Amino acid sequence: MKSSAPAHMWGIILLLPSLLAGLQTTTARKNGIDIYSLTVDSQVSSRFAHTVVTSRVVNRADAAREATFQLELPRKAFITNFSMVIDGVTYPGTVQDKAVAQEQYQAAVGRGESAGLVKTAGRQTEQFEVSVTVAPKAKITFELVYQELLRRRLGTYELLLKVKPQQLVKHLQMDIHIFEPQGIGFLETESTFMTQELADALTTSQNKTKAHIRFKPTLSQQQHSQNDQDTILDGNFIVRYDVDRSVSGGSIQIENGYFVHHFAPEDLPTMPKNVIFVIDKSGSMLGRKIQQTREALIKILNDLSPKDQFNLIVFNGKETQWRPSLVKASEENVKEATGYASKIEADGWTNINDAVLSAVELLDASNRAEKLPPGSVSLIILLTDGEPTQGETNPTTIQKNVQEAINNRYSLFCLGFGFNVHYPFLEKLAQDNGGLARRIYEDSDSALQLQDFYQEVANPLLSVVSFEYPSDAVEAVTQDNFRYHFKGSEMVVAGKLQAQGPDVLTAKINGQTHKQNITFQMEASVAQKEEEFRSPKYIYHNFMERLWAFLTINQQLEQMISASGAALKELESQALNLALKYNFVTPLTYMVVTKPEGQEQFQAAGKPVDADNGPRDAFLGAPAVILPLPGSSVGQLCVDILRFHMPINLFEDPDQGLWVGGVYEKDGFSRIEVHIQDSRLFVRASPEYVVVIRDQKSSQYKWKQTLFSDFRSLLIVMDQKGFLELSGPDRVTIGVMRISDPQKRLALLVSHAERFSNRTIGQLGQFYQDIIWDPPVGPDNTTRTLRVPGTEYPATRELKLDYREGLPAKKISCWTVKI
Repeated sequence: MKSSAPAHMWGIILLLPSLLAGLQTTTARKNGIDIYSLTVDSQVSSRFAHTVVTSRVVNRADAAREATFQLELPRKAFITNFSMVIDGVTYPGTVQDKAVAQEQYQAAVGRGESAGLVKTAGRQTEQFEVSVTVAPKAKITFELVYQELLRRRLGTYELLLKVKPQQLVKHLQMDIHIFEPQGIGFLETESTFMTQELADALTTSQNKTKAHIRFKPTLSQQQHSQNDQDTILDGNFIVRYDVDRSVSGGSIQIENGYFVHHFAPEDLPTMPKNVIFVIDKSGSMLGRKIQQTREALIKILNDLSPKDQFNLIVFNGKETQWRPSLVKASEENVKEATGYASKIEADGWTNINDAVLSAVELLDASNRAEKLPPGSVSLIILLTDGEPTQGETNPTTIQKNVQEAINNRYSLFCLGFGFNVHYPFLEKLAQDNGGLARRIYEDSDSALQLQDFYQEVANPLLSVVSFEYPSDAVEAVTQDNFRYHFKGSEMVVAGKLQAQGPDVLTAKINGQTHKQNITFQMEASVAQKEEEFRSPKYIYHNFMERLWAFLTINQQLEQMISASGAALKELESQALNLALKYNFVTPLTYMVVTKPEGQEQFQAAGKPVDADNGPRDAFLGAPAVILPLPGSSVGQLCVDILRFHMPINLFEDPDQGLWVGGVYEKDGFSRIEVHIQDSRLFVRASPEYVVVIRDQKSSQYKWKQTLFSDFRSLLIVMDQKGFLELSGPDRVTIGVMRISDPQKRLALLVSHAERFSNRTIGQLGQFYQDIIWDPPVGPDNTTRTLRVPGTEYPATRELKLDYREGLPAKKISCWTVKI
């Protein structure tokens, strides 16, 4: 009989950035750890997916070994359970308030326990990892459960499993059960690793309302060849489907006193659009990004309907309109616009404020001239890869300016290209103005990502959509008003039925098409609908209440982006209470897992929002960057960087022409770059060497090789201890030091920080704007809040390593924030 065991608390903050789960393990059989069973069971009912991943391993070695469980999780999913079974004893996980879990983490650090790691795996996922020591011949079972609501994009729901066991597995099986009472319209599977032999391990059965997909390869089918013990399983397994669409375009499902209403009418005429493309052509777009933007823009322009009107605004430090007003998307105008787009070149700074306000003014001018057709939809699509560096640069002020100018009349969609972009700024900008934000990843398919996004909003079918239900029938309804419905998407409303409600649930959906108001009527027998979900054994029962909670929490988290003050606190409280009640790991909660006595390790990580610089690991205890704060009540600030593996914009000061960027790993920088524009100097430092480019002439230096260069009043010095410094009259001094603990990394040092201008931005540069410290609070006055324009950071008093006086580093006590 399995039992629950008391043990040390093991905090795991889960980083989960669409529908993608990955199965893999880093502990290969050569270490004695053998995965003898790996299963995934995914039950999808009315688009709500409940997925259970189970990994069973045995230590075949004669000594204790470390077993590692890794899983790639969808960004939109909520983990709801994790457990380990060791020698018949279950070590369960519990969901806690983030603040409570953080206190446990700090206590564990105080006991000298090491930090753990949960890291980024890809665009849509982050990798959850847990390690535990396994005795010789002992077995351990890992089980993780997560839930998500499948969203319809371009007419399809998609479930994607990443299969990467890294060894042959005796029992490897995936089962996907789909139950859609509305009827399954089409179903298909796709895999990036499938061979003809592996295809024999895949079976699919389907009738009108249900489908079962099983993938169960034998050991020989998993092998590259008969004599090769490496597995061929390494890639994506994808299930795509859609449901049958009735004349009313929707369905109401009911289970256990809760309902979900899916609505996606298709047979409606597309509404004409007035669309303005606002394209960043600043210097940071130089190269591949501007090339892919041109390519995507040309394709998008050719996809415009002749009923549409459009214009282009390209901007760097100033904005340029292609035409003085909106023009019809005629064949001739589109041809001229594509010619203009093909010649867009990148250079200069970034003035987002004026560019977006110019787009609003274009729409206003057309509106005043009565040139916006009645029933048309007005969209502004902004693409940028950076932060505002010219004109108005305060994110909060820009957001206020744009919201006041748009005044709920148009919708703004923001595309953030790459990871130097200030994504939360764009997210709020879009949220405040009836649109959405999307990150475009720098890759070979960036142009396709841009095109796909446009296709999602290219065909508006309805506007001002509202759902109405009788007040004596329902309560606690999720979002029931939507600005637009686009072809290929779906609106979802969930709610709770009144205890003594009517036998039939009725619904009225009101909206506007291009030419008229329209109303859809629907009704559902409560008893009949309840019965549909009672009998099937292959579905996850009692899911609809969790679907309602899942949708409610997600919508509250979205509303928090634009909320402030008491409204923000109320939303946060509601979302936290629901997450705790339903055991969901969210940005407000952590999963805490018990573990066996004697295994002194504490892993801490949390489900993040999409942050400024994209995917992040959750490693705590890495070297901090120490920033002097001249003129502040606090003399210095320590910054823990939790954004790993991707380029980060650290400082950008237009007054000095200074830009500093880098790539951060869990134990320091792997690359630091400094660009001083007016001197045409570029320095790139890695743990191996330093490259200095003066006037496009490149020189390479090994660390500890002495260097002394006076270049246009800039002094570049490197000494035999491995310290590089860039300084000059009236300039901030930037230092770079190579450190070698635990492996070769770089430390960034800053001095003469009083020379930063108040226009400095960047992940570290933001702390040189107008900052405000709240008074210390807590039992020992060890916590406080640091406010910078547009955001605030919790700060704690912590011990940090200080490299400013060379090696070995000294320990200092420092107010610390995490970015």
